[in-house]
Amino acid sequence: MADQPLGLGAGRLSAQPVWLRWLCLVVGSFLLAMALEWLHLPAALLLGPMAVAVLLAVGGASVTTPRAGFVVAQGVVGLMISTGLPPTVFGEIVEQWPIFVAGVLSTAIAAASLGWLMARARIFPGTTAIWGSSPGAASVMTLMSETYGGDMRLVAFMQYIRVVCCALTATVVARLMGVAPDNAVLEIVWFPDVSWPAVLATIAIAAAFSLLAARLRIPGGPMLLPLAVGMILNLSGLMPIVLPPWLLAMSYAVIGWGIGMRFTPDVIAHAASTLPRVLLSVLSLIAICGVFAVILVALTDIDPLSAYLATSPGGADSVAIIAASTKVDVPFVMTMQIARFLFVVITGPATARLLSRAAR
Repeated sequence: MADQPLGLGAGRLSAQPVWLRWLCLVVGSFLLAMALEWLHLPAALLLGPMAVAVLLAVGGASVTTPRAGFVVAQGVVGLMISTGLPPTVFGEIVEQWPIFVAGVLSTAIAAASLGWLMARARIFPGTTAIWGSSPGAASVMTLMSETYGGDMRLVAFMQYIRVVCCALTATVVARLMGVAPDNAVLEIVWFPDVSWPAVLATIAIAAAFSLLAARLRIPGGPMLLPLAVGMILNLSGLMPIVLPPWLLAMSYAVIGWGIGMRFTPDVIAHAASTLPRVLLSVLSLIAICGVFAVILVALTDIDPLSAYLATSPGGADSVAIIAASTKVDVPFVMTMQIARFLFVVITGPATARLLSRAAR
């Protein structure tokens, strides 16, 4: 009897016409994303649509999102990531390579160890725990995980729990050090003046290379191939990559819908049951990276806040906002974050295979 209202509710939702489900999905996603953006929550443009899609899917009102749209949206995000790489990033890494090697490897090894322990404890199936524990690059790890035996839904659950925790912790640490981020930095101009030929060319590159990667079945290719092409274009100056905020918002929404529509009541129940252990893992990683920051300060002339932000294991977008609005070494902080991102993306598949075998 207790289950009957839920069943009837789900039945009523599933009986609704497809156009009404799409309307609920689009309007609900917009309202929730804007609410989360107003609260300055990291990855709001992805989490809002994903949450609405999960609610509709679990309620029996799922819709079929076009596979091609999901693939092209990954290409747009890949190009967006490539634009965050300043031309000086590799020179900075080469110049201070011992610091960057130590910083990247320490965080990556700590995260991999925690992921291995969760895999060993059979908290999540397959390589899910290992992908979910990978530091940084939350959207990339989520999208790549499915190709390598992970459950994309649970990886997203783990990754974005860490993103939110890291963002909140970084904000608290900055304020404890007497720094208050300037909210003006968070303002977004959604419809800026842009060169439409450049926008169309950017969309064409994202579509062409993401669809090509999907056709060739390159693991993680729909995002990684456009990312590689974008890096070449960005660092060589051959062509500007123009991604207005409204285009990124649409791409994040499509990805959020694609992930969220895969959730089922059983997946939700399993994710909820593992929340305490996931939080323990996330907070342990944050604490370990805090120790690395202390060591970095002791061995170099880097200031404490720069060291902490550089070693923060996730929430790169919120770290960038805090770094840009405070008196820290912004190039060092973002170069460390980018170096770790590249390392995790390149080594992620091999790490997942190795640790999953070791956890058996």
